[in-house]
Amino acid sequence: MDRSTRKMDHIRHALEKSDRPFNSFDEVSFVPTSLPNIGYQEITLDTDLATFRLGSPIIINAMTGGAEATTQINQKLAIIAREKNLAIAVGSQMAALRDPSVAESYRVVRKEHPAGIVFANVGAEATVEQAQAAVNMLDADGLQIHLNVMQELLMPEGDRDFRGYIDNIQAIKESVDVPVMVKEVGFGMAKETIQRLTEVGISIIDVGGRGGTNFARVENRRSTRPLSMFEDWGFTTVQSLLEAQVFSQAGVSIMATGGIRHGLDVLKALVLGASAAGIAGELLRLVQTSTVEECLVAVDEWHHQLRVGMTALGLRKPQDCRRAPVLVSGITGFQARLRGIDLEMLAQRDFDMFSHS
Repeated sequence: MDRSTRKMDHIRHALEKSDRPFNSFDEVSFVPTSLPNIGYQEITLDTDLATFRLGSPIIINAMTGGAEATTQINQKLAIIAREKNLAIAVGSQMAALRDPSVAESYRVVRKEHPAGIVFANVGAEATVEQAQAAVNMLDADGLQIHLNVMQELLMPEGDRDFRGYIDNIQAIKESVDVPVMVKEVGFGMAKETIQRLTEVGISIIDVGGRGGTNFARVENRRSTRPLSMFEDWGFTTVQSLLEAQVFSQAGVSIMATGGIRHGLDVLKALVLGASAAGIAGELLRLVQTSTVEECLVAVDEWHHQLRVGMTALGLRKPQDCRRAPVLVSGITGFQARLRGIDLEMLAQRDFDMFSHS
């Protein structure tokens, strides 16, 4: 099967509604304050992701590219990013590095968003030369290196050899001329993985947890030998954020992707230590079914939802969020305790640290 057909298969299956409605963000709740001592108009959404100054903690995360039919999708996403001052990442550019004829499906993002923050994207198997070429293709501000081991294992034409990934990541980080982020594609990250990445100098990590587009399910739909027992593989986004707590507290910039549905989920991610939250699946569905104007209204609504939640908790800016008390329950809480994560500390953080500043 050629790569263009595979890319369109991915989109088609990603748009299918999941028959597993569980979302780990539903097991996260807040300790309310009836005296937030703040006004809605005081809320600002500017935030920092390492060296990047973002106009919003919402990022349009990697989705697609590599086929002629994906050019229009990326064009609409880029217009949304431009109009709402959002950073945007393209899907894996490995297809264009191997076949330059599909490069326009990625370049359209920079054409439509000339002054915005754009992230290039390659796999961890990429060489230094390929990584720099991906950055150059978009005049990108940063580079995402994606990890997708389980997806590759289930993909009929996927990779089976993952040796040397950490060495590749280190070499790329030390050689390309833009900041490097490492991201999972929906299987989450454990603290051991995050530790390995920080040891080779990675300071921006997208934990990419289970809960959004399920690439194990996507590949099983494409396979004549589906392995459905692997469709619940990995950590959810909330589990992954809990695993990343110690690193976010130490200055590593954490991004949350996977199952972000609305502004309240963005707020929960920020309170759990994320500096930004990536939305992919929800936006893909929007751009496929709605006009650009309707998509812009949806982004405005997400920002409004985020501001409402921040106002109710007395949080003036995204950086304040990680000091708010938060409750983690259910299977997520149970698994976190097995991993030695101090949920009581999160639940007992003190409003008075910030609510009257």
